[in-house]
Amino acid sequence: MSKLWEKDYSIDTLIEEYTVGKDYLIDSELVIPDCIGSIAQAKMLRKIGILTSEEEEKVRKELIQIIEDVKAGRFSIRKEDEDCHTAIENRLVQRLGETGKKIHTGRSRNDQVLTALRIYGRERLLKIFRASLHLANTLLDQAEQYQQVPMPGRTHTQLAMPSTVGLWLAAFGEEILDNLELLQRGYELWNRCPLGSAASYGTSLPLDREYTAELLAFPVVHNNVLAANNSRGKLEAAILDQLDQMGLTLSKLSTDLILFSLPEIGYFSLPKELCTGSSIMPQKQNPDGLELTRAKAAVLGSYSNAIKSIIRSLPSGYNRDFQETKEPFLKGMILCLEMVQVMNHLIQKIQVHEEALRNGFTPDIFATDAVYELVRQGIPFRDAYKEVANNLNALKQRDPKDAISARTSTGTAGNLRLDVPRKRTQVLQSFVQGEEDRIGRAWEKLLHG
Repeated sequence: MSKLWEKDYSIDTLIEEYTVGKDYLIDSELVIPDCIGSIAQAKMLRKIGILTSEEEEKVRKELIQIIEDVKAGRFSIRKEDEDCHTAIENRLVQRLGETGKKIHTGRSRNDQVLTALRIYGRERLLKIFRASLHLANTLLDQAEQYQQVPMPGRTHTQLAMPSTVGLWLAAFGEEILDNLELLQRGYELWNRCPLGSAASYGTSLPLDREYTAELLAFPVVHNNVLAANNSRGKLEAAILDQLDQMGLTLSKLSTDLILFSLPEIGYFSLPKELCTGSSIMPQKQNPDGLELTRAKAAVLGSYSNAIKSIIRSLPSGYNRDFQETKEPFLKGMILCLEMVQVMNHLIQKIQVHEEALRNGFTPDIFATDAVYELVRQGIPFRDAYKEVANNLNALKQRDPKDAISARTSTGTAGNLRLDVPRKRTQVLQSFVQGEEDRIGRAWEKLLHG
């Protein structure tokens, strides 16, 4: 079968291999999204008179069959196909003859791949939202369970002030919600339909872009056709930048857990079945899952940088350079989801050692509390600070719970106000559920209506 761009000559073999690269392998993730986009394209072509109703139905049925073949492992993309778009169109031509040749009317591979990526990315993002909300809820549930368990607070890794396990866990829960609210805006920008922008300049056909957007559950079209194509790589990088925020959160959480589970500290531990061993030291139980999460967070951040480096100096319109942005984007989406799921599993299994946590409280951790006791007596803060600083040896051991109960300001250890992040979680869950329901209805109508 032929390539979509094939003319009256054959391309040099070396150049063909170089330009195709791994695209035909990477595109296995995009076959189903591309088929869905093509079904919408066929319906639109029937609406404007390019396809008959009978032709549109034949195309729709064959594309649904390809989707079934993909799920059953019966559809493959060959290197000579270059990508999933060619493989799908060749299948349509093979099975439907002249009718199959009409499907590409009014579109380019540029808006075709954009549409498939938007459909794929939207589904992946919703999975990341779901998994991240599970993790946020796990952290908040654990924070509620351990909200009164004292934990030494640290700055510069040194002992600082009294805190609780609840405060520490809830901090990460709220940070994940911050990440998701940032990602929500990225999702909204991503969730625009580029189909009909063609190779950056539209076509002279009366394409109904609003109709295909509706069919594909996009709230709006990506309006300016050149802006739609110029967004390739840029929006992917923006999404990955937002996922990188999640990676930064998981990296810090991993480092805390590694540090606080050191035998010398012993605040927490992981069940041995979540740790690996050493090939030489029989006693070792290594937190490899946490260490790899830190490393993978760095890899996740590198994907956005790779895309931005590729697109930084490109002129307007399509450039083949964009092909190299696909792999880091797909990898980043898959990696972020995996990291969140693994961290949720680890946090659910964490073991809290209250005695070790209490033993971490030494008299000097109450120094700032002693300062404020003097302040309440009318002594200026700076004078009280110096008084305590010059007499640290006079500090006495205290009950950490008394120090915690004295912290009543919103969001402090004695007043976590877990209802605040719970409400944020509910709003985000409603958003995700609404999107899943809306897209699900669209797919049901498109594929079976």
